[in-house]
Amino acid sequence: MCGRFTITDPLDEIMERYMASIADGFEYRPNYNAAPMQYIPTIIAGKEGNKLGALRWGLVPSWAKDDKIGNKMINARAETLTEKPAFKRLISSKRCIIPCSGFYEWKKEESGKRPMRILMKDDRLFSLAGLYDTWTDQDGNKLSTCTIITTEPNSLLEKIHNRMPVILRSEEEAEWLGRDNNDVQSLLSLLKPYKASEMRAYEVPKEVGNVRNNNKGLIEEVI
Repeated sequence: MCGRFTITDPLDEIMERYMASIADGFEYRPNYNAAPMQYIPTIIAGKEGNKLGALRWGLVPSWAKDDKIGNKMINARAETLTEKPAFKRLISSKRCIIPCSGFYEWKKEESGKRPMRILMKDDRLFSLAGLYDTWTDQDGNKLSTCTIITTEPNSLLEKIHNRMPVILRSEEEAEWLGRDNNDVQSLLSLLKPYKASEMRAYEVPKEVGNVRNNNKGLIEEVI
């Protein structure tokens, strides 16, 4: 699964990276411990280009009775997207990218769990594949939410966890976001493990386990 991540790059660099303009009302600050049910930065293709905005992490399908279901919808398995009612109708038209500078997983060992941060070897910003939806409550208030797609681990991640988030290669991002792209089979083919040779992992402080902790110290390597 993917349950925590970081997005710490400067706003102007994120905008330039995705050639995106800012959505109305969006406010950005670096997040060293992004967690489910928080509002996280997301990229969606708008009519006039890519938009950088915020979606609440934990998908609430448009047909849900209430928004509590979002707690159980933080991830969507790539292998079963077309089978699950909450996700199968979104793959063709409601796709997003979650900009990410690194994500956390906990490595199980006899002595306990060790938190690990996984990122690119060159520390560059990368793109997690996601889906989004908009839910409306009885009073007409709208809630826009998202989920992060996961797949089987690459050779680096399999030593840490049995799942990893889908990371899109830069040349695949336009296809994933494309408003006119509804070729489901082609889109599903993008949902594969990222190259382990381009990634690295290191241990971080156990304080990352508490969502109330959110500071630069969380990404420092434990020696």
